[in-house]
Parts: sequence; structure tokens; C-alpha cells
Amino acid sequence: MAVKKSAKKTPTTMLSGEQLGEVMRMLKDVDSVELKLIVPMAVHRATVQKLGLDPVEAEAREVYFFDTPRFDLDKSGVVVRARRIQGGGGDTVVKRRPVDPATVDEELRRSGSFKTEIDGVPGGFVCSGSLKGKCKGREVLDVVGGTMPIEKLFSKEQRAFFRKHAPRGIALGSLKAYGPIFVLKATLWPKKLDRRLVVEMWLFPDGSRNLEISTKCEPADVFQVTGELKAFLLDLGIEITANQQTKTRAAMEFFRVELGRQAGKGTR
Repeated sequence: MAVKKSAKKTPTTMLSGEQLGEVMRMLKDVDSVELKLIVPMAVHRATVQKLGLDPVEAEAREVYFFDTPRFDLDKSGVVVRARRIQGGGGDTVVKRRPVDPATVDEELRRSGSFKTEIDGVPGGFVCSGSLKGKCKGREVLDVVGGTMPIEKLFSKEQRAFFRKHAPRGIALGSLKAYGPIFVLKATLWPKKLDRRLVVEMWLFPDGSRNLEISTKCEPADVFQVTGELKAFLLDLGIEITANQQTKTRAAMEFFRVELGRQAGKGTR
């Protein structure tokens, strides 16, 4: 699902009036908000230096997405992901987006594994509902390598959520793995901002990369935190551009283009 875009395209554009009204309506029902900024690739190195990050301290991760060869899940707004984390751990998620948090089933809301969250980027936003799970990093490799059924990687609750939202006729066991994407994750707590920032560098198989700066906040604090984050980044000279993509959106578009390129080579 593409992030909703504002018609106005100036670097300081945040949300249009219509988008703002929609966000205001959702805030009373959503569990959390994550504000994100995708940094232009040309200034990645400079941004890391301005933030004072030490790359050696970053946590290494490996991300895999699962979909059909026609990317039917992506087209229908369903995300299935598994992640290996430095140290042997791992996690999984089955996500649906967009969702209206006011319409989420109450029983699902009571689950400690489920949450609704608004992802906000300059120029757009999307609200998602996610069911998270834990796994071992080795299990992710076993699934990708074909020695363990994908169903065993996800919890009973996640499998039920998938069946409810996946397109008709698509089984979890039929999905293909896309990846890995190598990720470096670092956290910092700048004194001038006085809140936790997460910085992730996503390294795609073709050598391209995606650098994201993000912070989470309570729904009631979203407008105050947005202003503080914007001022902090501008003060550091970190560029803020409108109409950005989330990491998942960028990843799925990368794999779709890559698969098309491979198919083209096969017909020559």
C-alpha cells in the first residue's frame, strides 16, 4: 500500500488538510505513532556523522519478506516478514495495512501481540495492524532454505490473522521468500531532543541502501513530537523531503523490479 501523498510538494510539507483530519480521527483509537524520515542516499555518510553515530555499535539484522511470485499479498495490503537478529534471536510479523483502528475487533485488540500504529513520514502516513511473534534466527534460515515449513515460523494467532486477510486461495505455505536485506540498527538519545531515536540502514542486494531515522510517541503527543523532531533535524542540517516511502514499501518495490528484471533475462 502506497503512503498517501499530499498534493503540495515542498520540502517542509507534512500533511494536507484532508490527511490531517483523517489522522486526528484515528489518533483516539490507535495504540502508537512512529514518525519516520528517509534520508537521501547522497547524504547518508554526512547524516551519520551529524548524528554522532558509531557504526561499530550498530546491531546487525537480516530481513526476509514472504509473498507470491505475483506479489498478491503486497497488492492486497498484507505484509509477512521474518527477521534474524544479531545474537541468535529473531522475530516475525503479519501485518495488514491500511486499517481503520476504530474498526479493529475487540478480541484482537486484547491480544498482547497485536497493535495498531500510524507510520508518519513527510508528506504522508499509513495506519497498520500488526501481529508480532518470536522465533530463533536459525528457524528463519531453515524456512528460507526449505528445511522447515513456513507455518511453523508463525504463531497460531498469526496464522489465523493471515487466513482472514490474505487474498482468497493463497496459503501461507505457498509463499516465496524475498531477501535477505541486511540491516544495521543503531539507537541514540540526543540531549537536544531528549527522546530515543532509531537509525536503520537497509542494504539491498544490488548495493543500494535506505537510511531511516525514526522515533515513537504516544498518540496524544504526536504534533508536539513532530515539531520537535523537525526542528532538531533541521538544526543539524539534515534534509527533510516530502512524499517519502516506508522501508517495507521500498523493499517490496525493489523485489518486484528485481523479479521483473530476472524474468526479462530469462526470455532472451
